[in-house]
Amino acid sequence: MLKIGHKAPDFTTTTESGETVKLSSFKGKKIFLYFYPKDNTSGCQAEACSIRDSYNVFEKSDIPVFGVSGGTEKSHNSFKEKNNLPFPLLMDEEFKIAKLYNVYQKKSMYGKEYMGIERTTFLIDEKGIIEGIFGGSEGIEKVKTKEHADQVIKFWDLKL
Repeated sequence: MLKIGHKAPDFTTTTESGETVKLSSFKGKKIFLYFYPKDNTSGCQAEACSIRDSYNVFEKSDIPVFGVSGGTEKSHNSFKEKNNLPFPLLMDEEFKIAKLYNVYQKKSMYGKEYMGIERTTFLIDEKGIIEGIFGGSEGIEKVKTKEHADQVIKFWDLKL
């Protein structure tokens, strides 16, 4: 289980537009890495739009924002376009990144169990160390989908 103070696992993947992203290439910058269950669902849309609406704060602070889910390139593109998201959505169709971060979990809905991504955010410092977690069993607090950007801004004490 990843905890605050642990090194953030490195990975390489592509964005919804095909651009390659390697997490360790952002060393020297804080990173806002959030995992969300599924494209085009109400909770995930609320979370993404919260981040979108405050994106200028992260951009001014030179903090890259990455959303990660198991969607396809087509579903990521649809989700990004529908919600005018200014940040990349990372591909994780086989849940390899979610498994690295221990957020691919057994879940249940309406009495049925299934495997899926647990809504979790990792705030990574300039040295690649996890300095904050929202959601999951190790989170400092639950992800509030409609206010998630505010949670992160407050945690990092960013200037609006």
